[in-house]
Amino acid sequence: MTRSFVSPPRYVQSVGALARLGTLIDRLGAEALLIADEVVHDVVVDAVDESFAEARARYRVSIFEGECTEREIARLSAIARERETDVVVGAGGGKAIDVAKAVRGRVGGALVSLPTVASTDAPTSGLSVVYSEDGRVVGGVVHDSRPDLVLVDTEVVATAPTRWFVSGIGDALATRFETAATVESGGETVAGGTPTRAGIALAEQCYDVLRTYAPDAVTAVDEGTVTDAVEETTEAIVLLSGLGFENGGLAAAHAIHDGITSAVESDATHGEKVCLGLLAQLVLEGRPDDERRDLARFASGIGLPVTLDGIGVSTSRVEAIARAACGDDTTIGNQPGDQTPADVAEALLAANELGRSFE
Repeated sequence: MTRSFVSPPRYVQSVGALARLGTLIDRLGAEALLIADEVVHDVVVDAVDESFAEARARYRVSIFEGECTEREIARLSAIARERETDVVVGAGGGKAIDVAKAVRGRVGGALVSLPTVASTDAPTSGLSVVYSEDGRVVGGVVHDSRPDLVLVDTEVVATAPTRWFVSGIGDALATRFETAATVESGGETVAGGTPTRAGIALAEQCYDVLRTYAPDAVTAVDEGTVTDAVEETTEAIVLLSGLGFENGGLAAAHAIHDGITSAVESDATHGEKVCLGLLAQLVLEGRPDDERRDLARFASGIGLPVTLDGIGVSTSRVEAIARAACGDDTTIGNQPGDQTPADVAEALLAANELGRSFE
């Protein structure tokens, strides 16, 4: 059986890391295109300008319109070609970085991932989640290459809204459990083949770091400060979880996230949906009640929603969510056993009941 491991060649994380962007891009190319929405552009533009002051490379900006759709990918790719871009820089949250990955996939050159929030594990991966014009997931594109550089300025991360940081924790909490499910089922990873020992180890380390440091990190981010706990938790969200999910596997937690996104309208973040999906996954696996309660208590304690109502979803939509979660294009196949929509619906309702005792 094939084993495969993928990763970016370089990861840099520190307070003030943005100051190094220009000189680091010098090693990758000469004409950079920074893709960011207007809010993120205003947050980073001064630091980016300063970082290019002594760089040989030049950069220009193209404003991201907010959704990683086929139309937006095509629009930005045309701009990149017109400007003879050889380094694409995606700055912001998961969607901005995903669209930058897709643009680099079409125009070539190098890719820099510049997350300004630690809201998902997308920045290190080679996966772009593509949405329809009305905001529903229509599929994922796995690119041949990962970002050439992932640059994380923890000062920027710590001053972003706390909800995004907590959301990243929710996404990363699932990594260990989805990897374990993929190992047990003999499922396949995004990297191709079965999980590597390295991927499994990273997923385990990710969970250990979160359980140790995440509560203190959330408190620090609430105050807009960077502490050791923030540094540790940021690395767990962005790097450990990113490498862990690609090389360890995705299972029911992300399949249920996709079902929620496809079947209902919800303002919940990616990580908030994944967290509820994780609680349902633990039910599907028949995990002991103490273990399920422990995770629900931890998640609720740091501010993650642990009920359907918490993510703005009615119990009447559970069957539709479950059908979508069990679709051919989701990762439910990496879950041990032959999970049916009825199984998933029952697990979601049980997870909801569990969560109600903590909200």
